[in-house]
Amino acid sequence: MADSLRRLVNNESCRTLQDKLENWYKDYYMNSCDQNLNCCCEIIEMNSRIQGQLFTILSLTAQEGGHYAGVETIKSRLLPWLGTCFSNSSIAKPIENNINLLQVESLEKDRQLRELSASREREIQQLDSELNSTRVQLSMVQQELKSLQAQEESRQRSLDMLTDYERQLRTLKDEIAVLSAEKSVLQSRLSRSRSPSPVSQHSRSCSPMQKELQKELHKELVPSSPLVSRLSSVSRKANLLARFSDAYAQGRLEAQTLLKRFIDKMETVQRIIYIATVESFHVAKMAFRHFKIRVRKTLSPTHIGSEELEDAVMDYVICHLDLYDVQCSVNDVIRAMNVNPKISFPPEVDFIVINSFIKEICCIAFAMQTLDPPLDIAFGADGEIFNDCKYRRSCDSDFTAPLVFYHVWPALMENEIVIMKGEAVTKRGAFWSSVRNVNRSRSRSLSPVHHHGCSGKSGVSRSRSPSPPRNINTSEETKARKDKLIFVKQSMVLVSGKSCS
Repeated sequence: MADSLRRLVNNESCRTLQDKLENWYKDYYMNSCDQNLNCCCEIIEMNSRIQGQLFTILSLTAQEGGHYAGVETIKSRLLPWLGTCFSNSSIAKPIENNINLLQVESLEKDRQLRELSASREREIQQLDSELNSTRVQLSMVQQELKSLQAQEESRQRSLDMLTDYERQLRTLKDEIAVLSAEKSVLQSRLSRSRSPSPVSQHSRSCSPMQKELQKELHKELVPSSPLVSRLSSVSRKANLLARFSDAYAQGRLEAQTLLKRFIDKMETVQRIIYIATVESFHVAKMAFRHFKIRVRKTLSPTHIGSEELEDAVMDYVICHLDLYDVQCSVNDVIRAMNVNPKISFPPEVDFIVINSFIKEICCIAFAMQTLDPPLDIAFGADGEIFNDCKYRRSCDSDFTAPLVFYHVWPALMENEIVIMKGEAVTKRGAFWSSVRNVNRSRSRSLSPVHHHGCSGKSGVSRSRSPSPPRNINTSEETKARKDKLIFVKQSMVLVSGKSCS
């Protein structure tokens, strides 16, 4: 009995029962109904185990007191309690077994609940960590997007600035080209205003024939610069305008100086230069059309890419202006001038003396056809009404005359708009005078009768149309001039390497 009591004390079951009661009391209002019932059943099971042990000790104690020892106590204390709760001590064993079974099931359920709760907590923690990681990644991606957007905006701003700079650079280059052209024009005008008269200049310089020969030799040996073909349209236009202005201001005067050695009448000299300019433009435009057709036929079989064929043809023409056979055009111009009734007289001069001037005008006119839009000269006729928008009156003109007597220089046009004025001579009665001169020239040029024995520029007349050679008796001075012209022709043929037409 003492051993059983000692084991009961050492198990501290009563203290555990008290602790469970206190814990149940604390958590009673926070627990659910099932949890409170489980706590109650657990306490009942523990209490029943303690009661079983106490009944065992009670039995052993009663046996130690003898057969009748403790009868009064059992009657007064135990039997009334047993009458209300238990009938005998044998009922305690199945109750204890049921209590043990319920306790095991309760412990198993508690263990499962704890495991389930722990797993749920672990899952929640894992989800929280994944959510935090996703948030961090999202913030990093957003920062990267913002950085990329900022870089793209910066690149776009830089590209816009670069485009503006390129546009400004092109504008400045075009302005520089225009200003350079204007500068060259102003310099040429200034040099002409400071230069001496043609007569004194001619007296100090070499002869016009030698000067013409030197120019031809220089132009044959020095090729044109390829930089011109790479200039922009505005720059090329400014360059051509400057060349055309120089041809009027300088080349025309040099041609006049050459022609005045053989022709005394200034009107005839100016008519020759004007007609040479008009014929040069006409021949150069025809040559340009033929050259463009040949280039198109050459490029069309092999043309590929997104660029239009016409653009490729024009680019090729612009880059290969040196392939233009200008000497052939010069020959065509001279042939046309030889059959022109207004300048087919006098016979003492051969138009080959102004070969350099015609060549320069042909090159300018050919290059002007490559512009967009192309440039051309205005049509002019003797006896037309003077147009102040197209022409300036020459210094020897009658400023009250309404009609044009003859033209000195053609006006330059762009889409029917005058971009450079020409020069004309106005006189009263200009129309009838022009008609009489033309009729007289035609009648003389069509006459089969040749006048013999006339000298100089007095009365010799011949047509410059392509006809068989004609024998004309001239004076010694005329023969000397012809011999000099033949010498110049042969010298130029040796320099250019081309046959004389």
